[in-house]
Amino acid sequence: MLERIHLSIVQQVEKQGSLTAAAGVLHLTQSALSHSMKKLERQLGTDIWLREGRSLRLTQAGQYLLAVANRVLPQLDLAEERLGQFAQGERGALRIGMECHPCYQWLLKVVSPYLTAWPDVEVDVKQKFQFGGISALFGYEIDLLVTPDPLFKPGLKFEPVFDYEQVLLVAKGHALASVAYVEPQQLTREVLISYPVDIERLDIYNQFLLPAGITPKRHKAIETTDIMVQMVASGRGVAALPRWLVDEYATRMEVVPVRLGPRGIAKQIFLGTREADTTIDYVRAFIELARQPAHAMDIAHVIDRPGLEPDYGSK
Repeated sequence: MLERIHLSIVQQVEKQGSLTAAAGVLHLTQSALSHSMKKLERQLGTDIWLREGRSLRLTQAGQYLLAVANRVLPQLDLAEERLGQFAQGERGALRIGMECHPCYQWLLKVVSPYLTAWPDVEVDVKQKFQFGGISALFGYEIDLLVTPDPLFKPGLKFEPVFDYEQVLLVAKGHALASVAYVEPQQLTREVLISYPVDIERLDIYNQFLLPAGITPKRHKAIETTDIMVQMVASGRGVAALPRWLVDEYATRMEVVPVRLGPRGIAKQIFLGTREADTTIDYVRAFIELARQPAHAMDIAHVIDRPGLEPDYGSK
């Protein structure tokens, strides 16, 4: 009764805005498309659309069918793609989404040995999912999510892969460069540079400044890590970054890390995937490779100080 073509028609009519445009995308005649949907409506005993002049408006049943189409069709497309890869003797594809600006450099150091170990797996990294990765996982747009904000929802699984500390980056000649740690009130005179992320998603705000009722002198957003660090090195402001990333820049630029508060802010990077995919060998292998101490020690300052409870926030 209900077939894939019906889901595709409902989805494309909604996307394209008309039966004619949807028919063109689906390579059907408009009459064939209309006939198919009218037959379905008779079988179901309910209307899918209501006609309002020249436009169509989905009924409650139509809205439900559209939700089903948006959920099911990506899964069918992915299944066909993977089965085709198996038929061609290929292993599969691993699409990785990023919700973490500085994690790209970390990811490169995991991807390199992974490509060597799994030459028959295609790897694609998608950086467009800035805090939209959860829906991308559910929508089968990606297979693995690198995220600072794991949401433990049914159907998803998140695993920590390494711990590190988030620190304040300052210029070597800055007044704060020589202190053991920074107190929130010391940033009231500073220009705080961060990635272009909502304040409530920035850990230096929600875990350090806002609990103390403190805001910096000014907040400046910069997209690129290199430019951010250069701004800090030239005395134009301070920034909160992962210690492992700061350590890399400190070897070639005039910047130093300073602890945020006497106990510091401990973090973790999480990899998330769909529960149904956790048994796929090449997905499991990537997660295991990412958490190996050899790779973590190469790129991260692993925290083992008392009182530091692992959390995450590379933002």
